[in-house]
Amino acid sequence: VADTVGAAPGSSRVFVVRRDQDIYIQTLRKLFNESHGIFMGLQRSEEELAGKSRKAQLVQVSKNYRSVIRACMEDMHQAAVSTRDPALQGQYSTQVSILSAMELIWNLCEILFVEAAAAGPLLLRLLDWVRLHVCDVDSMVREVLSSESPSKHKLFWNVVDVFVLQGRMDEARHLLSKEATANPTSMNMYKILDDLMKKMPMPSLGNTQTLTELELKWQHWHEECQRFLQDGTFASNPHMESICKILLGDEDAMLEKKELMTTWYHFLVTRLLYSHPTVKPMELRFYAQSSMDMFLGGESSPEPLDMILMAAFEFEMHQVIKECSIVLSNWWFVAHLTDLLDHCKLLQSHNLYFGSNMREFLLLEYASGLFSHHSLWQLGVDYFDHCPEYGRVYLELHIERIPLNTEQKALKVLRICEQRQMHEQVRSVCKIMAMKALRNNRLGSALSWSIRAKDAAFATLISDRFLKDYCERGCFSDLDLIDNLGPSMLLSDRLTFLGKYREFHRLYGEKRFPEAARLLLTLMTAHIAPCSFWMTLLTDALPLLEQKEIIFSAEQTYELMRCLEDLTAGNVDKQKFQEDDVETTKVEMLRLALARNLARVIVKEGTLEGS
Repeated sequence: VADTVGAAPGSSRVFVVRRDQDIYIQTLRKLFNESHGIFMGLQRSEEELAGKSRKAQLVQVSKNYRSVIRACMEDMHQAAVSTRDPALQGQYSTQVSILSAMELIWNLCEILFVEAAAAGPLLLRLLDWVRLHVCDVDSMVREVLSSESPSKHKLFWNVVDVFVLQGRMDEARHLLSKEATANPTSMNMYKILDDLMKKMPMPSLGNTQTLTELELKWQHWHEECQRFLQDGTFASNPHMESICKILLGDEDAMLEKKELMTTWYHFLVTRLLYSHPTVKPMELRFYAQSSMDMFLGGESSPEPLDMILMAAFEFEMHQVIKECSIVLSNWWFVAHLTDLLDHCKLLQSHNLYFGSNMREFLLLEYASGLFSHHSLWQLGVDYFDHCPEYGRVYLELHIERIPLNTEQKALKVLRICEQRQMHEQVRSVCKIMAMKALRNNRLGSALSWSIRAKDAAFATLISDRFLKDYCERGCFSDLDLIDNLGPSMLLSDRLTFLGKYREFHRLYGEKRFPEAARLLLTLMTAHIAPCSFWMTLLTDALPLLEQKEIIFSAEQTYELMRCLEDLTAGNVDKQKFQEDDVETTKVEMLRLALARNLARVIVKEGTLEGS
């Protein structure tokens, strides 16, 4: 959808392109959510089912989709009735009209393409279709039937005509019986008309009669109607005479009731009912075109809906999908209808010039629209999963654009990526969350995300921040995380040092001094610790050197001395130590402690040798 930002004639125009607006209409959420379940069920359905059982399964899926459309339509209608805001009321009413048109088209496609009704049952299905969707006269029918004396109501004959035009013979006969009772002079005419209506042959859904048998019965019945009309049986009652003409398939008599039919496709079905009840599917196109021309009569042009229905009657299903894509305000309808038709094996031969087939192209468009919504994007994932050619690529592109507002949402995205082995996207999500945590000074969370991303450089950066914090505060934050790093600490040298340094503190706290001393020395001699941290480690050795019990052996003490000399040996360091009284004092204290420890060790070891 594009809005044109006003510009002077002849100047460039800027188009503000908006995503699928219907995604954001709250009352349509039911349509998107519930149809997702039907879609997923269809993808998992038994392809092995053959013949009638498979067709029945697909027809049921189609009906399920239609029931969701109808439920949304009813919700939208209720919303329109209950709101007091005129603008909102107009918006809801528009949506009701769109949903109504969607169900009308879908129902016709179900009859012609999914069920593929044969001659005979086809007419019965089309009659049900008209009765369900032509609702403009329902209020009039209710008004007449609820009156005290229906036969005296001014709209009585209009209602009888409606029932006849829709093939609702039992209801028409019931109303006419009221007229006969109220007007005994017309009793004879009523009985003849009632008998004709009662005897009218109708196709059956079962295989109880052949088409030839039906045509023969219908021909006899038609001739009987013709005879009564020509005899002038109904001449004294124009209403009954008009009904008899309709029964004979008189198109002029039908068109006189144009206001009661309201649409050309109602006229088409009425015309077929009374002139060609055994119409074959492939003959529909000729009757449909002529019915539309006769009904509109050059007074008005066909609407987009008329062109879509005409394309369906002509069995041009690709044209139906194309027209719906242009006219309807979202991709939901064409995506789901095309998927259903594809499962019916009706679109196999149609590939688009840019490589994808029509089903996949429309599903990709629909799912892309869902990804622009803050919560419906999760449905879009499943649609991409069932697009074998480009679904994976689209999912990778769209999932990287999801705003990770909360940790919960990030974990959802991460789970989706991990389930599909999307390693690059897993790393991307983890890095984004690690950066966010670091900016908010949540070091534990940042470290956890960087480990999950397997990002050694970032893990090193955060480990340095932990060590810096320790130097400033004298204690570690997020001890649980650091204590349980396990094999993850091998991700980077600095992270290894952080884990091991924390282990040293734990051993010291548990008074396991010999083990703590060995680990401290290893951190320096194996160059696991950064040189900048050596002074801190040597300072940590001071309490161990001052213990009553000797902790460091002579060899270990010599190693500590070497480390201290290496630290103070560099020119830069020398200058630093000379200028910094605190550092100089630390070095002197360490040298003194090391010398005293060495003396104690030599005395102890000499005593042991002497004894």
